[in-house]
Amino acid sequence: MSDTAQFLAFDLGASGGRALLGRWDGTRLDMEEIHRFENGPIDVIGNLHWDALRLWAEIKAGLARYAALHTTPLVSIGIDTWAVDYALLDAKGRMLGNPYNYRDPRTNGMVDLVCAKVPRAEIFAETGIQFMQINTIYQLASMVQIGDPQLAAAETLLMMPDLFHYWLTGRRAAEYTNATSTQLFSCHHRRWATELAERIGIPSRLLPEVVGPGTLLGPLLASIVAETGLRNTPAVIVPATHDTASAVAAVPDLDASSAYISSGTWSLMGVEVPEPIVSARALALNFTNEGGVGGMIRLLKNINGLWLLQECRRQWRREGHDYSWDSMLAQAEQATPLRSFIDPDAPEFMRPGDLPGAMRDFCRTTGQPIPDDVGALVRCCLESLALKYRWVLAAIQELTGQAITTIRVVGGGSRNRQLCQMTADACGRVVVAGPVEATALGNIMVQAIAAGMLPDIAAGRRALAQSLTLEHYQPHHNADWDAAYVRFMRVLV
Repeated sequence: MSDTAQFLAFDLGASGGRALLGRWDGTRLDMEEIHRFENGPIDVIGNLHWDALRLWAEIKAGLARYAALHTTPLVSIGIDTWAVDYALLDAKGRMLGNPYNYRDPRTNGMVDLVCAKVPRAEIFAETGIQFMQINTIYQLASMVQIGDPQLAAAETLLMMPDLFHYWLTGRRAAEYTNATSTQLFSCHHRRWATELAERIGIPSRLLPEVVGPGTLLGPLLASIVAETGLRNTPAVIVPATHDTASAVAAVPDLDASSAYISSGTWSLMGVEVPEPIVSARALALNFTNEGGVGGMIRLLKNINGLWLLQECRRQWRREGHDYSWDSMLAQAEQATPLRSFIDPDAPEFMRPGDLPGAMRDFCRTTGQPIPDDVGALVRCCLESLALKYRWVLAAIQELTGQAITTIRVVGGGSRNRQLCQMTADACGRVVVAGPVEATALGNIMVQAIAAGMLPDIAAGRRALAQSLTLEHYQPHHNADWDAAYVRFMRVLV
């Protein structure tokens, strides 16, 4: 259609990135993948890094692909990826070293070191962010601890999507939803917590201007327009650059009686609330208050998600067994149900390596039957996730006083029918699954709002509900799940 507006979203995930073309005709939003590329941490002498320059080349390749396929002018571009990772730039805007991946072991012990300087309760009251050693604050603290010379040379810290937006426009700015994930941002004043940074030894001069999702950063640089062959100069609009914030923006029919799970490498489970909840109980439960779209706060819990299966599959490949996802799930279907459980967030499951072996060790140490084949291990992962969701759901209801009747699952995990049904059964709630591409859809939706083609987030969610087919899973009451939950609670770390 000649009156269809076209937007380009770049979504960089843990194993791959995509350029996705979104089309908005005034009623419905549809999407098409036009470019796909690999992503993942690069191991260099025991440290894990981003391959930032290769990803930059892939972003430009995505723009060139659009130019080759389409003559319709492109309205805008926006990039999202996961939180907490960053690059440091010098006074001339040059990147200082390869950015680290959050799974790098340099943050070991950093939570305790930081909390020895600033009490845990103070950090939480200021930032509202849960304590995870992957957080930006602990990555920077590790640099302070070793006297990393990059800190002295740096002028600006940019979160990873902000780095790519800078390279697209020449403007350095931090997008709000991603800034909140650093644990260096005041959740009440909605600005950098500069005093907290200085108390830890992190130079607050590094922290750049903060802009909200939907901000027009500027036009795409003319040199990139020429290099990629684009027929017009599109705007660069920052979406909610934290991929979970973009995914939550695209949850159809999200309301006060709904919890969401953004299900991928991580499972992010929570609700939208108007103000952060930083009570002593929220601190004890280690919940987080991250910035969302439309002025809302995402009260949520980070859960180690489909990483468990991804890392199992990688280990089996190293052992010479290349199981497909369908094969893994089929074997899980045949395995004995509710036999053994892990805490998905136990430290031994956070790092790359022999995860099946780590699972067997965990079950042995906790006095459970040891999952001894592929089906048993996969089923253990899935059931443990569903039971962890039940624990988080109970905590959400306690913290908010809200009765949750529906769990809305988006992202890649929404395609996993076994996990969705297990979640419904374990939690005793209706599960509504979809969209799979929530992050990219949320990215595009925020661009469309910024371009004046949608009035607000609520209208965007209604449009998505009309544009998509969603799967519904009804809970099957089963006393075995209740008994399993009792046993699961005994193995929580």
